[in-house]
Amino acid sequence: MKSSWSLCGSWLIILSLFCFLSCSRNNEPAQVSSLVTWSGAYPMAILQTGNNPLWFQLTENGPVNIGAIEDAADVYAFTPWPYALHIRFLTETSDGLVMAINRDGFFKITSGRGNELSMYRFSGGDLWKQYTVGGLIKYNDNLTALIYLDERFLNPASPPPAHRTWSFNMNSNTPFPLNIPAFDDFPADEGWNIDTVRIADDGLFYYRAARRSGASPVVRMFRSPDLTGIGNEISIETFYSSSPRETVYSHSSLPKLPEGFVYTGMSRIGNSLFASWEEQEDFSIGAAGFVVIKR
Repeated sequence: MKSSWSLCGSWLIILSLFCFLSCSRNNEPAQVSSLVTWSGAYPMAILQTGNNPLWFQLTENGPVNIGAIEDAADVYAFTPWPYALHIRFLTETSDGLVMAINRDGFFKITSGRGNELSMYRFSGGDLWKQYTVGGLIKYNDNLTALIYLDERFLNPASPPPAHRTWSFNMNSNTPFPLNIPAFDDFPADEGWNIDTVRIADDGLFYYRAARRSGASPVVRMFRSPDLTGIGNEISIETFYSSSPRETVYSHSSLPKLPEGFVYTGMSRIGNSLFASWEEQEDFSIGAAGFVVIKR
């Protein structure tokens, strides 16, 4: 079987219920059949990987299949990373991979029989397009993403998000807000942003709260065992020592990228290898997406 195909003619399965991925960026999406019903979250597509890579680029309407990584070049203008579409965080789960997509929502890939992969998009819609993803953690058994208002490069008109933390499940393709009590002491309507949350190697949660106050922001940093209440305030040195180390991603099965492109994450899923990629220039991102290939 061929393993690198055009999206229209060679998917193993294209669901007639809905198809976010189009044959090209200019074609109309597949029509929805009125006879089809679906219970719970529906996949964008089900595909089968092979020896040739399958490339996907992120767009405002979800990932689209592109023939080669070279086709992604010069599509998007470079944008400071807090405002650019890219895979911000990636984590492995018991049944696959979950990603927090900056300015978009959640994305999940699950493995099936053989080299079969199912792809699910959980779009945050217009709300998420206004905000930057600041973390992806597991909280009370829910994978939870933090969104915040980034003011480093622009002066946005939007206020800090009223609902900062979001989760999803397989009952729907729509994310839902999930409250974290530790953040309640920093009300969004008083200008507070929670711009970072992470679990460090010591198993503790670290988070940062910031608020504009005149020309300079007020910044406070905390450490907590469970986020059930406000944590212990810590120094900037302790906070930054909990940051993950930078990693250079490479694998013999991954294709070489053009100049200016880098792999930003990598994981195995079933019998396949997954890697996220970005086109980078200083602090800005152009095109971004991911590739999957049989391993």
